[in-house]
This record gives sequence, C-alpha cells and structure tokens, in this order.
Amino acid sequence: MKFEPKDPPRRFEVGFGETLEMADCGRLELAPDEQVTLTTAAGSEYDVARKSWGFYATPSLNARLTDFGLRGLLVRNRIGRYFVLLVERGHEDEFEHYRAIEELEVVTWLDNDEALERLRG
Repeated sequence: MKFEPKDPPRRFEVGFGETLEMADCGRLELAPDEQVTLTTAAGSEYDVARKSWGFYATPSLNARLTDFGLRGLLVRNRIGRYFVLLVERGHEDEFEHYRAIEELEVVTWLDNDEALERLRG
C-alpha cells in the first residue's frame, strides 16, 4: 500500500442543487490482494479490496456491508449517470434530503436478498 497525502487538500465544489465543498485528501495505491478499511466515528466500516483484475468495490452487499451498518443502493442522477451509494444506517433522513436536492432517482436498494434476486432477472 502506498498513500500520498495532499497537504493542503485540494478543495472543489460538487452538486447540481446545493453545492458542497469536497476535500481531496490524498491518493491510495493498492497492490493486488491488498485491502483497506474505511471507518466512521459511529463504527461503520467499508472495505475496498484490490485484485489483479480490478477491485471489489464493496464488501458483500447483503451480508458484511449491512453488518458494518451500511446500506447499498443504485441511483441515477439528473443527467443519466449511475452511482452505487452507501448510506450509513440511521442517516436515511439525511440521505433523503441530499437525494431530493440532487434529484437522484433511487433505482433500487441493494441491501437485501429480495432486491438483489430481482436484479438476476
């Protein structure tokens, strides 16, 4: 693993509705078969694992991710771009406020077996 902090962080605005300032704090390079875990003060965890062919972008959506207090969902923005988001359990109201401002369409929640099985067709 190689981490290059940005000091000071690069700051930029994002958003279609209310603009928010983001801070790009650095770059993390993983070699194949390395993993990092991102955490929140509340104890939620999010793993990113590197493989020789790419990345596991999330832990299992219907098991470890939910055990870590995160709910996956697929959304579409107002210009037709799709994103997988992770909402921290207990922060759904904050997400709903953000979703409304950004005019995000929830395509499907990805945090239960039923929703995931429907995607299989």
